[in-house]
Amino acid sequence: MAVVHLKRWNLSLGTGQPLFVIAGLNVLESLELALTVGKHLKETAGALGLPYVFKASFDKANRSSIKSYRGPGLKAGLAMLAEVKRALNVPIATDIHEVDQAEPVAAVADIVQIPAFLCRQTDLVVAAARATAAAGGWLHVKKAQFLAPWDCKNIITKAREAAPALDIVLCERGSSFGYNNLVVDMLGIGEMQKLGVPVTIDATHAVQLPGADPRTGGASTGGRREGVSVIAKAAVAAGADGVFLEFHTDPDKALCDAPSCLPLDGAATLLATLKRLNEAARS
Repeated sequence: MAVVHLKRWNLSLGTGQPLFVIAGLNVLESLELALTVGKHLKETAGALGLPYVFKASFDKANRSSIKSYRGPGLKAGLAMLAEVKRALNVPIATDIHEVDQAEPVAAVADIVQIPAFLCRQTDLVVAAARATAAAGGWLHVKKAQFLAPWDCKNIITKAREAAPALDIVLCERGSSFGYNNLVVDMLGIGEMQKLGVPVTIDATHAVQLPGADPRTGGASTGGRREGVSVIAKAAVAAGADGVFLEFHTDPDKALCDAPSCLPLDGAATLLATLKRLNEAARS
């Protein structure tokens, strides 16, 4: 078990700490929407006494179709995230896909995230580890859909060889189960915690149906929105240290992964339930 500290924000994640909330938009659509979602989630988490970090992607590089919306891109996206950080006074989490994105992203984001499909890309992990450590942030690594939980030890070793003092958090987001489906092994959360790092649950992406959105004939990823709260609650009960969730003011109109996105007005109820489960699990 372990605890990591985000000193600049006086936030902690891990053993014995309050449930940590990383939540926001799947992808940046507009500054106005980001501020609306971030403000609501900050106030909701704050009322519950839960530490909060705003999350949104500036680029969704792993899309089913070349025509899919990807986001505003690095320069415009980081400018939007920096404004959200300034205006709302919240830490920022976002993901990177390329080595040359590491330093500019770490300069804005307090939590730099490695997407699941890229967690074994040595150059990316090394660059992200070094840039994140130098900036005093955390590296949040999503476990690949094809990796066993204990195999994440190689990711941790690789990152710490590049940056020995780096704070690392692992994220469970489901494993491939046959075609177009994912499942979450709740026992895997404890297995990853045995590696000496905190573990979060990405309940949003765990309910994806890759390449199986009936609305586009398989040209985009489907999802089971009703399953997000189920996965989140089960994972917190199993001991997850934090939750990763994506919301939208109008989920069906979200420009990316709409079937897996939660309605913003349901955040308070879900987070209150997750807080109670976390407290029960810790006791």
